[in-house]
Parts: sequence; C-alpha cells; structure tokens
Amino acid sequence: MVVKVYGPVFASPKRVLVCLVEKEIEFEGVPLDLLKGEHKDPEFLKLQPFGTVPVTQDGDYVLYESRAIMRYYAEKYKSQGTDLLGKTVEERGQVENWLEVEAHNFDPHVFNLTLHVMFSSKLGIPRDENVIKESEEKLSRVLDIYEERLSKSKYLAGDFFSLADLSHLPFTQYLVGPIGKEYMITSRKHVNAWWNDISSRPSWQKVLQLYPAPL
Repeated sequence: MVVKVYGPVFASPKRVLVCLVEKEIEFEGVPLDLLKGEHKDPEFLKLQPFGTVPVTQDGDYVLYESRAIMRYYAEKYKSQGTDLLGKTVEERGQVENWLEVEAHNFDPHVFNLTLHVMFSSKLGIPRDENVIKESEEKLSRVLDIYEERLSKSKYLAGDFFSLADLSHLPFTQYLVGPIGKEYMITSRKHVNAWWNDISSRPSWQKVLQLYPAPL
C-alpha cells in the first residue's frame, strides 16, 4: 500500500517524508496549498478536523500529527530500512526524550521565526520584530543545551541517528536558509557538525529535491 502524504512541500510533512524514505516505504505526495487556504476545505477537514498538515492516508488508516506518524511507521516497519528508534529500551527512552525536547523547546521558537520571517506577508500577518528577537534569544539558549549534549554523543539520543535528529530537519533547513540565521548553527561546533551530518543524509536530500520549499 502506498502511503499518501498531504502537503508535502511544507515543513512538518517533510518530517514524515524523510522518515518514510529512511524506512524504505513507498509514498505519494498529495499537493495542498496552505497559502490558499486549501487546508480548510470541507473535504480535507473530514481527514484532519483541525485543518493542519501533515495527514497520512494508508488505505483506510489516517493519522495527522507528524511525530505520531513518524513513531507509527518507525515502529511498524522497525526491521526495515534504518532503525530510527534505538535497539534497547534505554535507547528508545532517549529517542523519546529528545523528540519531546524538539517538540516543546526547539520547535515553538523556530516556528515563530518561520511564521514572522518567511510567511507573514503571504498570510497577511504583521511581522513582529519583538517576537523575532525573543524567539531568537530563546532558541539560542536551547541550542546551547544542544551544544553541551552533542559534545558527548554524535546524535541527540546517543551514537545512532534517530527520529530525534530527523525531526529537526525541516525547520532547521529554514533556519539556515530563508530565515537567514545560519550563524545560530555554525557558531556552535558540535551543533554544526551534527547539522552537517544529518542534513547531508541521502533521505533528506531526496525529500528536498522532490518537494522544494513553497517560497
């Protein structure tokens, strides 16, 4: 069964796509233009009542939270492709720990930067320089903690690539690219080495080639 992924050009769906590539799972991208409000279409809301992306459709089975989707496919196809969950309960615990760190400590600040720097004019939202400054300061403190962590292990959950690393790819790509804050990564030796490693993975390069950013 081919997994349908809605909204593939946007950041959160790309988390799902790179996971599927790593797990060697066949998928199909279904275009959905958030900038035109297509995520509020009644037919789409039948799949995703909150009107956000990603959504995956695997036959009759539908999921619509990016990290939940990644966990599901990484677990269902654990013996196929790259093991993204760790080999022991302790390793899995670290994967889950750093996935939560990404969701609650990293993502909110980089999302605010994305919204106000990249998409404010497209969405008709006033660009708030105070939000940008505050988000950059908060993200900087988070990355200092990452620098300490990555001075002790090659990847966030240990010495193996996992969902915890993968989940950072789409929004960090924005950070070092169109947001124009590459220095936040390059100024931190271990964070920079980690980013160069994970962003050069063939899976991520394939996703970027298939689905360029919408701006």
